Amino acid sequence: MKTGTIKQILLITDGCSNYGDDPIAMATLANEQGIAVNVIGVMEQDVMDQKSMQEIEGIAASGGGVSQIVYAKQLSQTVQMVTRKAMTQTLQGVVNKQLKEILGNDMTIEELPPDKRGEVVEVVDELGETANLQVLILVDTSASMKHKLPTVKEALLDLSLSMNARMGNNLFSVYAFPGNKKDVEKLLDWTPKLESLTSVFSKLTPGGITPTGPAIQEAIVQFNKKRSIRGLLSRDDEFFEESV
Repeated sequence: MKTGTIKQILLITDGCSNYGDDPIAMATLANEQGIAVNVIGVMEQDVMDQKSMQEIEGIAASGGGVSQIVYAKQLSQTVQMVTRKAMTQTLQGVVNKQLKEILGNDMTIEELPPDKRGEVVEVVDELGETANLQVLILVDTSASMKHKLPTVKEALLDLSLSMNARMGNNLFSVYAFPGNKKDVEKLLDWTPKLESLTSVFSKLTPGGITPTGPAIQEAIVQFNKKRSIRGLLSRDDEFFEESV
């Protein structure tokens, strides 16, 4: 079954956006372009306010992705869980679409007989291990995230180890918002290895605004830019190689 490449934006934040375009509108735009937007809301001991929670859920819902509120100490397992859950959700959508084409009706995986449903779930699981994956990670570096950034770094390194165990190709890139000199700053260009982040986080200076909308918009631009470069290099290549 041909699935192409699974594209995800993974947004890690602890609060509400307060600058730039509406992040929910930007997430809708990403989803329309085949990019799922997943959001992890990071708490410490305090409870996240209702407005922030609504925004996190709204971004993920509009972006066709997954959202999760979590304490900082549980971040590592949550980053892996959200990434994999979103992959499964995307693949189920692909399978459901192909089921409709084959069966000529609106039948979904859930409506299949138990034995057939089990077979399809196995296919989805297998695709989750073999499909190509591209994840652009957006890290909130506003002032309130200062003490959480070391945990974010650990979580991303764990994600790299987990994803590298897959058979499919992985590519990651990481952007911070706000950056040191602009709203969104590239920390790590596309690479299969998140270990490269080790030296980057120490250079971050947390503080300032929370431009979540502009961050998602920049992520869309980067996906589109990569697609354009790939098309120039090879019309037949399904995956964007690290060397580009």
